[in-house]
Amino acid sequence: MLIGGAGPASAAIVSHAVTPAVGDNVRYQLVATTVDQGAVRFRCQARPHDGVAMSCYGPDQIRAAYNFQPLLNSGITGAGRTIVIIDAYQSPTIKQDLALFDAVWGYPDPAFEIIAPDGLTPFDITNGAHVTWSSEISLDVEWAHAIAPGAAIKLVLAKSSADADILSVTRYAVEHNLGDVISQSFGEAEMCADPKLVRQEHEVFSRAVDKGITLFASSGDLGAAQPNCAGTALIKAASTPASDPLVTGVGATNLLADAVSGAYQSESVWNDVTCGACNGSSGGGFSTIYHRPGYQAQFQPNNRQRGVPDVAYNGDVRGGVVVAWGVPFGVGAFFVFGGASAGSPQWAGLVALADQKGGRRLGDINRSLYHIGRSDAYGQAFHDITAGNNSFGGVEGFAAGKGWDASTGLGTPDAARLVPLLIAKGEGSGDNQGNGEG
Repeated sequence: MLIGGAGPASAAIVSHAVTPAVGDNVRYQLVATTVDQGAVRFRCQARPHDGVAMSCYGPDQIRAAYNFQPLLNSGITGAGRTIVIIDAYQSPTIKQDLALFDAVWGYPDPAFEIIAPDGLTPFDITNGAHVTWSSEISLDVEWAHAIAPGAAIKLVLAKSSADADILSVTRYAVEHNLGDVISQSFGEAEMCADPKLVRQEHEVFSRAVDKGITLFASSGDLGAAQPNCAGTALIKAASTPASDPLVTGVGATNLLADAVSGAYQSESVWNDVTCGACNGSSGGGFSTIYHRPGYQAQFQPNNRQRGVPDVAYNGDVRGGVVVAWGVPFGVGAFFVFGGASAGSPQWAGLVALADQKGGRRLGDINRSLYHIGRSDAYGQAFHDITAGNNSFGGVEGFAAGKGWDASTGLGTPDAARLVPLLIAKGEGSGDNQGNGEG
């Protein structure tokens, strides 16, 4: 995919061939190497979130915008639950980055474990893929923790971003029952993935659902397009693994919230062609592998293919989230991160909260999400995104509209209202196999 590289003032975007490797979905820009005191810790937090200035959000603002705080205030923190994050290569600074992130925001350090079932590839600072995946690791770990501060985190690392290596560690995580919810912030065009590996992946996802594990994947950063299999041009394609019907695909929005309090104001489809190094758009479209699942039938009656994404989350770099990432300049640097990548770990955090509150694993939540989408409670549980589209790079995309659409799915969460509904709608659909190694 198109991936970010480090730079002193902004992140350069460089071309990356995705075959036989998946690409991560991440955008970032350097914001600071010092931290201010007070509620607003970085100057970018106080800038207008107008899509022009390089503004940003901290955890308190995102928690407010998506209404997580009532859950957290009531003691629902994800305690007793585990979020599994699948990534590739490694980050030599992730433990220090997480500790710094927690120190800045005043959060307790989580139970955090790094697992490399097939061994770790030695980190090479001159290797662009290694650097970029290290940035993904910081984003995923820190922001899953920001949403579910009481949950344990297991970072499961593949030895490379090759499809087979990613599948190998995902299989390990499922077979060893490492946690309650799995986040996957990467993807590639369906046609570029080996069909045999896609079938094996679906089998692994089926076993995960049988164990009550919830699966998330980001839907991509290039609108309705993905890079072709040589990485030389864009083609209209849905992203796998987000397109698997057992996975909840997460798209991206441009969130406008109060610069200090985080109070929700509005959202539109993330689609930025003016940002240079950080431009992109919410991934979405229709699968050529999977037929339309029953839960989507009422939302797209004229299309017989699986549509993605299912849901969305803030992902515009201009209004992205602050991440501590020490690889480029040493521990102590902070970046603004965006992309559909940012949403998958935060939705995983939401499910960790729901699992704790419900006292069980929710498992596959797609049926529950779309059931809520058809109910009178939809307008309270979701922010329905009706502005914008995900046409990008000369590839015509899909417009946002009422209800589900192929740019932002059902929309973004009002967590305090959505979580009880997910628990109620999911009664009997998951299991309670607990947590940790099985």
